[in-house]
Amino acid sequence: MGFMSEFKEFLYEYKVIPLAIAFIMGIAGTALVKSFVDNIVMPIITPFVPGGAWQTATVSLGPIVLSWGAFLGEVINFVIIAFVVFIIAKKVLKEEKVAKK
Repeated sequence: MGFMSEFKEFLYEYKVIPLAIAFIMGIAGTALVKSFVDNIVMPIITPFVPGGAWQTATVSLGPIVLSWGAFLGEVINFVIIAFVVFIIAKKVLKEEKVAKK
């Protein structure tokens, strides 16, 4: 068995190609969700942010400055991504349970 055939077998056995595709799709999905939050969700929230600039919203506690606006945007990104992953996992696991019966 040659080196290339072993490598090809490794790729198929450990499902490296589908994993790479899922990783790339995850990166693209993250960019899409980030754009959704930055351009759709946060402009709706902006009127409720003191000063109106959510990306630069901060709270000063003496010498400490907390950038809570940027953090809020990242929290919303995380919640949306986690929710989408939950829905996908629930759908996939439900189909696996049905297939095993």
